[in-house]
Amino acid sequence: MTLNFNITAPDAELAAALQHKIDHKTKPRGSLGQLEKLARQIGLIQQRLDPRLSQPHLLVFAGDHGAARAGVSAYPQEVTWQMVENFLAGGAAINVFARRGGLHLSIVDAGVAHDFARRPGLIHAKVAPGTANYLEQPAMTMAQCELAIARGAEIVRNLAANGCNVVGFGEMGIGNTAAASLLTHCLTGAPLAECVGRGTGLDDAGLARKQALLEQALQRYRATGGGDEPLAVLAEFGGFEMAMMLGAMLAAAEAKMLLLIDGFIVGAALLAAARLYPAVTDYCVFCHRSAEAGHAAQLRALAAEPLLDLGMRLGEGTGAALAYPLVQAALAFLDEMASFASAGVTDKA
Repeated sequence: MTLNFNITAPDAELAAALQHKIDHKTKPRGSLGQLEKLARQIGLIQQRLDPRLSQPHLLVFAGDHGAARAGVSAYPQEVTWQMVENFLAGGAAINVFARRGGLHLSIVDAGVAHDFARRPGLIHAKVAPGTANYLEQPAMTMAQCELAIARGAEIVRNLAANGCNVVGFGEMGIGNTAAASLLTHCLTGAPLAECVGRGTGLDDAGLARKQALLEQALQRYRATGGGDEPLAVLAEFGGFEMAMMLGAMLAAAEAKMLLLIDGFIVGAALLAAARLYPAVTDYCVFCHRSAEAGHAAQLRALAAEPLLDLGMRLGEGTGAALAYPLVQAALAFLDEMASFASAGVTDKA
């Protein structure tokens, strides 16, 4: 499959002016740490000294995984559609955090094994009612993968056309930490054991079973001559929600939006996106360090420094929603904080 996105790194010409503005606020230079880096990053993305956040939107992509019924998760597959209903009713953690942060929330049915009635807040983009079982065959065909990518890109392009310039990414799908573990192993080279975690709460026996099943899936894939090309790996092991996120991420970077990256499953989609278009990471804010085992390998591979480390591993985009006020704070200090000159405060010699 050939992707056709035009993603380039932000023009660095404004960097010196942004740094000068940051350094001459009434504070010791560098004393606001990552907030200073964040303000500079967003200024470069938007190519302005007074960047603004417009119509912030959080997308939660939902999809089912055929391998879930083989025992890679502590929860039954039905929980995927039940949690989507919970999202739409406003009762999940992501609903609470998005409301607090002023983020508009949409749920995307990328491939849930359930038929949802049409209603506000739900985007119907279903490729199929769940992927195939990658223990036996590829999770999706390349045509399905391509369709999911295209639909994800279309969703974000519609947001951009309506004035949105910051988009957060979340997900829901029983079994998707297992798929993310396989993607992380293949795309980073980290040992599989370092990429496999407890997901929704597996005990020791469940974790051992999960790892054994994933090793089985890898052996099947390698026996067919499968390599580590990102789209091949994504189609082999990924979920429709992951492929759709990849397309949405690439379209967001192409539109020079700010991307709020959540944890482990969102990180797996970003790994594939960054292998295809390395400049996509220039538009990303890494919101939190997940407690899921494989996230450390992802962050190393992406040379990423998350804003938060709260021991979370819920998914849903909760880390992105919690980090968003820090993004707002970074632009607030850049815009509202006095400079040494305007405040009449003596700068250092």
